[in-house]
Amino acid sequence: MSAVAVEREHALHLLREMTRIRRFEEACVQLYSATKIRGFLHLYIGEEAVGVGAMQALGPEDAVVATYREHGHALVRGVPARALMAEMLGRVEGCCRGRGGSMHIFDAARRFYGGNAIVGGGLPLAVGLALADKLAGRHERVTACFFGEGAMAEGEFHESINLAALWQLPVLFLCENNRYAMGTALERSESETDLSLKAASYEVPAWPVDGMDVLAVEQAVRRAAAMVRGGEGPVFLELRTYRFRAHSMYDPDLYRSKEEIARWRERDPLTTFPELLRSQELLDDAALSGIEDEVAAEVADAIAFADAGTPEPVEELEWFVTMDEVPAA
Repeated sequence: MSAVAVEREHALHLLREMTRIRRFEEACVQLYSATKIRGFLHLYIGEEAVGVGAMQALGPEDAVVATYREHGHALVRGVPARALMAEMLGRVEGCCRGRGGSMHIFDAARRFYGGNAIVGGGLPLAVGLALADKLAGRHERVTACFFGEGAMAEGEFHESINLAALWQLPVLFLCENNRYAMGTALERSESETDLSLKAASYEVPAWPVDGMDVLAVEQAVRRAAAMVRGGEGPVFLELRTYRFRAHSMYDPDLYRSKEEIARWRERDPLTTFPELLRSQELLDDAALSGIEDEVAAEVADAIAFADAGTPEPVEELEWFVTMDEVPAA
């Protein structure tokens, strides 16, 4: 873990946020198994340090663009657990009225622009948001775009980072490198596996970060965001992390060994960060139990709220516009 000094209040905040993501998603696994959550479900378990650390450097005026593995980003960004869980269960009370589900979380008031189900689909969106800010003279705003390393094999990545560099747009590219694009290992899809080096070829400042260390992530993203805000153009960070669960709930996870997963679990941020805080006398059993109890109550409340929610009316799901209803030009 990082040797960065941290105040107790902030340290406990980071731990609480990572715990919120973990327990929320563990509850989603149970709800999915009970068929209350349907469709695809992609979990962030193991990667919590990235989302939590990065969000500390972003303000309410910044934009956040995420992938389909976005529940954690949404929670830390401020989307209420109730609205998020209701969305997962397809309820009208959800943040997208139940129409987005797990892969399409959206909250305009919090400038959270997805949840984007298409690999790499958020990248051109982020460039557009940043271009709008630059043209409007909103110089202090940053657009932070999260994406997996698999997106770097897509044309959208190259087009987006190239335009951002050419036009010096305020985009913070945050690559969550969890080593597997679905079931394809990084070394089987990329001739250059140092992704920060690959991004640097576009004349963009880029460097790798230990994505299992929440303090290292926060420090790096704060530095990168300050560069973007200072008018230095886009910055790229390769956040090296790992997902402990399969790509999705449908994935049999046969492309990696149990031994590999066990090795990465030794670096679980929900284990190593509390150990660090204990060593610095910033955390004791009472504080840890308090966090767990607080989070458990929040998750239970979110589930109860979603369970009691309203399914979207069938007539709205079946509604369509006939040609007779289209207004004249």
